[in-house]
Amino acid sequence: MKQSEIKILTIEDLNDKLQEFKQKLLDLKMSHAVSPIENPLSIKTVRRTIARIKSEISSKKELTD
Repeated sequence: MKQSEIKILTIEDLNDKLQEFKQKLLDLKMSHAVSPIENPLSIKTVRRTIARIKSEISSKKELTD
């Protein structure tokens, strides 16, 4: 997900996406532990997306407080 896509989402949508990407990261890590996945950089991409979502959630919470 791009930052521009993340910025337009509401806090509830961001929390849903966060859970979705955390599950995706867990699945990628498990499949990589069993046998090497085709594109190991996808783990890095998902981790960065999770960080972007968390950053946007915290910035939106600051604006509402």
